[in-house]
Amino acid sequence: GRAVRAVSVGRWTADAGRDKISRVPSFADFLVSELRAAGVRMLFGVPGGGGNLDIIDAARRGGLPFVLTHTETGGALMACAQAEITGAAAACLCTLGPGTSSVVNGVAHASLDRVPLLVFTDRHPETAADCLHQRFDHASVLAPLVKHTLRLQADASDTLRAGIACALAPAAGPVHFDCAPEVFAQEIPGRAPRTSDSERPEWTSDLGRRTLDNVFPASRRPLVIAGLGAATPDAARAVRAFCERHTIPALVTYKAKGVLPDDSPLFAGVFTNGAIERPIIERADLLIGIGLDPVELLPRPWNFSATIIGCGWPIPDQRHIPFVAEYVGPVAETVSQLARDRTFTSEWDVREIAETAARQRAAVCVDAEGLSPSRAIGLAARSVGREARVAIDAGAHMLPAVNLWPVFEPHQLLISNGLSTMGFALPAAIGASLLDRERRAVAVTGDGGLMMCVGELKTAVRERAPVLTLVLNDASLSLIKIKQDKRRLPSAGVTLGDVDWCAMAAGVGMPAWRADDPASLERALGGALSAPGPALIDARVDPGVYPATLQAVRG
Repeated sequence: GRAVRAVSVGRWTADAGRDKISRVPSFADFLVSELRAAGVRMLFGVPGGGGNLDIIDAARRGGLPFVLTHTETGGALMACAQAEITGAAAACLCTLGPGTSSVVNGVAHASLDRVPLLVFTDRHPETAADCLHQRFDHASVLAPLVKHTLRLQADASDTLRAGIACALAPAAGPVHFDCAPEVFAQEIPGRAPRTSDSERPEWTSDLGRRTLDNVFPASRRPLVIAGLGAATPDAARAVRAFCERHTIPALVTYKAKGVLPDDSPLFAGVFTNGAIERPIIERADLLIGIGLDPVELLPRPWNFSATIIGCGWPIPDQRHIPFVAEYVGPVAETVSQLARDRTFTSEWDVREIAETAARQRAAVCVDAEGLSPSRAIGLAARSVGREARVAIDAGAHMLPAVNLWPVFEPHQLLISNGLSTMGFALPAAIGASLLDRERRAVAVTGDGGLMMCVGELKTAVRERAPVLTLVLNDASLSLIKIKQDKRRLPSAGVTLGDVDWCAMAAGVGMPAWRADDPASLERALGGALSAPGPALIDARVDPGVYPATLQAVRG
């Protein structure tokens, strides 16, 4: 008979004596299966020549799409947008050395906005332990920004599972995996199914309950402040039911836009720890912070006189907000427990609440000759319709955009709030659009923010992402200029100069329009929204209105 010859072909075994090929599972395959089990929908990043090539190849085999981005931070932000929308984990990868140092801004965003981001970095093989080229301590660089930094090496299956569980456990956040290239070729035996990663914590202590007994009887004007911890479908339903049952108005933070829809009669506006929300807070006699996270607040002392209690998971550092007591646990369950514990008597008038929200919107609508930022945002929001998702970049335009763009569900509006980084909107909009190609995403950005991630325009084109990039172009870093002017400093380092964004877009194969006034913007929106795939509008806005807007919002 014929001799049977087995030949190793990568991680496949070709049995030359029988006409079949059987695959030997590798750690890379196991990693991809665990990512899919954790809800990861896509991998993002810029590959190097090490082990992340094995991850990409295993992802191809495992049906997990890989999206090439033009910056490592862009990849991390695209992944973060998907994690926020789905409530599951998301993942990005990058090479060792410069790739790892370049992903830091995206990891910092995930850290401060509580996003379960899994970050896979290459590292040198053990055989190169003495080599210094492109070597620095990845773990030490990322450790201050992540919940955990782990090394994937021999028998790393349990380490991988533990890291994924850590990222998803409250409060969620990024976890870093430093990956030795040798680990991906290891054969993996059958693994037991994953079990529950965490147990539900206990409710608040008896001491907290006694404190609540003394607070509630005197309350006639309770006011909810919903934060990022309430921005999940089940939590949002609980908040809405609670507010509607007791006629309690709610303010929402930037990250919690949509927890109570903008068109709800109980929607009282946006909360930042600034000036614009003070009138209604000063009328409240009890504040109920639901999922409220101090990372969302402007860095100013908490100086509201009303007592505040909390509902939701505990935050590692909660000193900024003086909660007298907290219901600790999943937001939906803590709100239900709060409603069972206490009966509320509300003296709020729904007309008063509606007028409060209307005054906030009016305060950020400042007219200008030509095209004002608020007019541009209003026209765009009406044109794209109520189903579109919007990602808003940091900058002066953020102030009218967050207040004026109507939102009806959690994470329909995406924003970097804890970190407040520029260069966020376009990557986030791409990540959102790739989840649902039938649902358009809009990136509202300034010209300064777009310059920081301009390469991702090509990512949108390559992926045929249904993203409209609206550039509110004023040729300057307007928010910084306002701060210089307040300090009576000469203008320096804030002038960007003119950029032909239409030509820039054309260079990567993206259709683009320029708008200088409301009429030309309406025409541009009509053209851009009828174009298949991504499009860009260069909206030339008047920055002279921003000081008044900033004063209205922040004081």
